[in-house]
Amino acid sequence: MSESDLTEANFSRAERVSTRAQLGCAVRGTRRCGARSPTCAKARLRCTREMTDEATGTTAAAPIVRRCWTAQGASQLMLDYHDREWGVPLHGDRELFAKLILDGFQAGLSWSIILNKRARFLEVFDGFEPERMARYDRRRILQILKDPGIVRNRQKVEAAVGNAKAFLEFREKEGSFDKFVWSFVDGVPKQNTRRSLRQLPARTKESDRMSEALVERRFRFVGPTICYAFMQAVGMVNDHLVTCFRHVELQRLAGER
Repeated sequence: MSESDLTEANFSRAERVSTRAQLGCAVRGTRRCGARSPTCAKARLRCTREMTDEATGTTAAAPIVRRCWTAQGASQLMLDYHDREWGVPLHGDRELFAKLILDGFQAGLSWSIILNKRARFLEVFDGFEPERMARYDRRRILQILKDPGIVRNRQKVEAAVGNAKAFLEFREKEGSFDKFVWSFVDGVPKQNTRRSLRQLPARTKESDRMSEALVERRFRFVGPTICYAFMQAVGMVNDHLVTCFRHVELQRLAGER
């Protein structure tokens, strides 16, 4: 998931995937932006929003909503994802399986592409129900690959079907997929205190272990970078920057659980 702001030479491709490839103005609904650089999110959010008081003819600064990785001109869909989903602790075997499949499709792409296609993914893959996906045959896979509403990559589609089978086998032999996934952070969201997108890693020792464990159980497209993007998205780690309004909200949410 690539926004143009993350084409900076000093960002590695893995970092662009891990950070959801989002960078830029953090002002939602801005009327004008005073920043001279597209990477204003890293420039301490030097943006202003002014509203004119029609009665007095004066201008007053309105509250600024500080976000960490949504780019200038981001769609409402992307803003809502940042504000309501990314980093919120997610539980449930099927829910986590579905997110892992979507992150596998994201490999090498921007999250915005996957987010815009998510509804169609759900339709084409039967709501990511593993029991149904595991029964897809060659004819069904060929049919899926003809659908322009998804990412038509044969390796990723075949991996999704294989992962459904691996998921069912895991639950039969080992039980809760939720408990297994969250065990890599001891069942509690890890609260990071990063101040810059440059500090966001592409992978961590926890994502390395998770990737290795999944590969051992015959999952595919679950490399360490994909696993860390997954961990960020499902709230296993709080990687909203401390300057982002969501950081403290999710920190508070973790404390209430």
